[in-house]
Amino acid sequence: MNQVSAGISLAGMDRAGLAADAYVYGYPLVASLSEVSRFTREGLAAVPATRFNAFGHAHRLAGPDDTFVSVNNDTVYSIGQVDVGGGPVRLAVPDTDGAYYVLQVVDAWTNNIAYVGRRASGTKAASFLIAPRGWSGEVPDDTTLIPASTTVVSIIGRLACAGPADLPRVERLQKGLRLNAFTPSERAPLPPVAATGVPTDLLFFEHLRCWLAAFPPAVPDRAYQERFRPIGLLDRDPPYADPPADLAEALTEGAAQGRTRIEEASRTARTVNGWHLAPHAFDYNVDFLGPGTVDSPQWKMTDRTRGYLARAVAARVGLWGNHGYEAVYAPVYVDADGAPLNGAHAYEIHFPAPPPVDAFWSLTMYDMPDYYLAPNPLDRYSIGDRTPGLRREPDGSFTLRVGRSAPEDGDTANWLPAPPGAFRPIMRLYQPRSEILQGTYALPPVKRVG
Repeated sequence: MNQVSAGISLAGMDRAGLAADAYVYGYPLVASLSEVSRFTREGLAAVPATRFNAFGHAHRLAGPDDTFVSVNNDTVYSIGQVDVGGGPVRLAVPDTDGAYYVLQVVDAWTNNIAYVGRRASGTKAASFLIAPRGWSGEVPDDTTLIPASTTVVSIIGRLACAGPADLPRVERLQKGLRLNAFTPSERAPLPPVAATGVPTDLLFFEHLRCWLAAFPPAVPDRAYQERFRPIGLLDRDPPYADPPADLAEALTEGAAQGRTRIEEASRTARTVNGWHLAPHAFDYNVDFLGPGTVDSPQWKMTDRTRGYLARAVAARVGLWGNHGYEAVYAPVYVDADGAPLNGAHAYEIHFPAPPPVDAFWSLTMYDMPDYYLAPNPLDRYSIGDRTPGLRREPDGSFTLRVGRSAPEDGDTANWLPAPPGAFRPIMRLYQPRSEILQGTYALPPVKRVG
């Protein structure tokens, strides 16, 4: 028995509490790889199912049939799941002629390990080499190395699109996005999970056990991970098909506690006018900061335990979201009086001036509790500076109108439809300026009308 677990007996410890810690710690890994697996089988949002080491492309903006947490409706997705288990994979990007795009490289633990795009690398054609951790081969002179912290990484590509009429331009750019594996891997990118006989409420832990072994975390995280040996998460063989009743009970209770902890933490961030303006929500990656990331103290959470919870919250409410210096996501749950937002009411948000961004901004509507896009008669799921016909005053100010029913005056130019019940919009601020990142800019309150 190792030093970390020495002296710890199953009978003498709070196994439910340990399982809750494990749930929070492992939730991002399970959530992310579950989506990776689903992507290769079913696709994601408007992107079709695509094999590893190839890009899948959406040819439309996302809609309510795209069941992915907080999927955006501003950009067209191009997604590639990359397996470097057999060696490096080459990534080629086209010249976008100044148009905004970002390719976000995310490891299995949801760490944003690299960025390619307008902010990070410019908009000229370029070549990159995604290589396994510790790889020391030769990199061509015209190629940038991206070290992969896990053997599977996801490339989440977002290409700005002004609407259906702009899709042909975006599709031409998508054809220039390419992945090329030099040596195919001889093993499955995702190890199979032996779920046969495992009770439904323990499947999370079996997935976590398998994927912990296949995708080791950063070295400083491994001592913390050792704490979970007494509940079977580091076992080589599956322990959950027929566990002792008391262990099964502790795991089930711990999972419930972990879920509650994540949900509560997702609502306790500092708010301004009701908005959770959190440019540092994705700062939990402190170990693997590659090309395009900002490796400085202001973008790192030094408290690892705090980082585990922040990482879980980010995976729950905004899986595969960007660092704040690329894009800031600001959800809002309540109106100016602190009452939960509900489609039964009408709301207004008055902006004295446009949000300070170098790319673009949008407000996107999501239902609750799933955080999916909500169907509506306008087929409008977001509204922003690129929305055709957005009505502005001569001084540049404008008012967004939000609610289930169209405004009583019939003017829908600035209306963002809401679902009939509880909802949670997100303001997205792409390439935010310093006022946002430094906290001197405040989004205006959501005011109930009538």
